[in-house]
Amino acid sequence: MREFRYEKATDPAGAVALLAGEPEGAYLGGGTNLVDLMRLGVATPDVLVDVRQLTSTEVEDLPGGGLRIGAAVPNADLAAERRVRERYPLLAQALLAGASGQLRNRATTGGNLLQRTRCTYFTDTTMPCNKRVPGSGCGAVTGLHRNLAVLGATDEGPDSPHTCIATHPSDLAVALRALDAQVRVLGADGERTVPMADLHRLPGDDPSRDTTLAHGELITAIDVPALPWATRSRYRKVRDRASYAFALVSVAAAMDLDGGPVRDVRIALGGVAHAPWRATAAEDALRGGPATEEAFTAAAQAELAAARPLAENAFKVPMATNMITRTLLQISAEARA
Repeated sequence: MREFRYEKATDPAGAVALLAGEPEGAYLGGGTNLVDLMRLGVATPDVLVDVRQLTSTEVEDLPGGGLRIGAAVPNADLAAERRVRERYPLLAQALLAGASGQLRNRATTGGNLLQRTRCTYFTDTTMPCNKRVPGSGCGAVTGLHRNLAVLGATDEGPDSPHTCIATHPSDLAVALRALDAQVRVLGADGERTVPMADLHRLPGDDPSRDTTLAHGELITAIDVPALPWATRSRYRKVRDRASYAFALVSVAAAMDLDGGPVRDVRIALGGVAHAPWRATAAEDALRGGPATEEAFTAAAQAELAAARPLAENAFKVPMATNMITRTLLQISAEARA
């Protein structure tokens, strides 16, 4: 592990000012991902600015029925929060599916959104990886890629500096993407709000960048807008082992049914792309149509038509199709009960 200096600011603005002058520095929240990457030699910050006690640990009501979640709220506390469980069940379910109890106690809400990929080639410093070492190529496209992306990836061959088929690991981010959450950020130029739709990015021509945040910008809170029909929502996750593992495929969904037809719907997918994937094609296909198994399957197939799987992860396409269908069927049955 590279030697580093530890700093502890007294307020968020002070932390931002500290990191602004440290181009190789990083924020330290719960540390559940960053410290592991430092031990592996993947992350090599020369300065750590501790922000765990600087942002809010509270969940506050917003006008109209939404919630503001402080960036320092532990994942365990957020999953147990009554208002979250009642208003946004998919959010609590995603958190409970996301990690062991010990990790949920330590991991913060803001840090959860900024997790790095668990792609084997990213975490192994002996392997080529455009995300870890820009321009080094991507070993995954011709190697082990069973748990990697089938949507939105960049595959120009293993030697291309643009190739990346990594997936984003956060379950919480998938649920927040479905809920159209807004991320409040503090940077050197002041405060701004970033829609969840714009926070994470696809690899494009720079796989090394996971998010649109500038260096030194600090997540201070997440605003979840009111969505009355999100009380009928679900998060479903398929993984290699039930105890604790990252998603092969996950689905976050909420649906508004008006006596039969689908009035509105939100669907986001995890485990399939470099960012939480909003299933807009499936949503468009469902709105105004019947809430039937056939309609759900057709919508899922419309979404997955853009998939470009490789040899070892082609199973994710039918898996995602089936998961979307089963999740929507469950919500539909609960709405009729």
